Amino acid sequence: MNAFLLGILSSLVTSALLLGLSLLRASRPLWWLTAACSWFTGTGLRRVYRRQASAEHHMSRDLARAQWVKVMAGRGNILTREAFAPLWSGDISPASVQILLPDPDTPHDSWIDRRSQDVARFDPGFTANLLRSQVRANIDYLTQAAHTRCGIRLRSYNLPHTCRVIATDKVAYLTFYSDDAHGRNSPCLYARAPGLLYTIALQQFDTAWANSTEAPITQHP
Repeated sequence: MNAFLLGILSSLVTSALLLGLSLLRASRPLWWLTAACSWFTGTGLRRVYRRQASAEHHMSRDLARAQWVKVMAGRGNILTREAFAPLWSGDISPASVQILLPDPDTPHDSWIDRRSQDVARFDPGFTANLLRSQVRANIDYLTQAAHTRCGIRLRSYNLPHTCRVIATDKVAYLTFYSDDAHGRNSPCLYARAPGLLYTIALQQFDTAWANSTEAPITQHP
């Protein structure tokens, strides 16, 4: 009888463990666990997306609620995709939009070239001047978009390409670039204000903004 009961108990324990593991593999329970740990540590971290691209759906929702937006990107392709489309169409109207992109006109052997060299190591289609041309194309896109929107400021920077920051008055999406993966395939941290990670994201942006130059984009009063 004891052996029979032990067998039943072991089966129940095994089932419970398997259920728990299966739940933890789902995104939402992991987010709840992350948020709980964040509350104890004060980091403000609420979610971790395995790939930066997976965050775009929630990013669009946060942009719709934003009073202001700050973006620092290593290329700027996100600015031309669906997450930001309502901003350029005027469906959402934050008071200010500050954008930082790498300076595509810096001399050779600058930070934009160093990032290009990093990417070329794992992406054979990435030529020496491809990143410069992609940044120029995104600047052209933003220049056109600014004709229909007020409060947009674009600046260019020549600083290490270490992370991407997309921040509002309430949240921040922070992606640290690696030497062996595109930014879109890198993990993305989602932090809420107040919190340590949110503060770090704004510090990253504000430091780069203070060391940037105004880009040729149409300005509005």
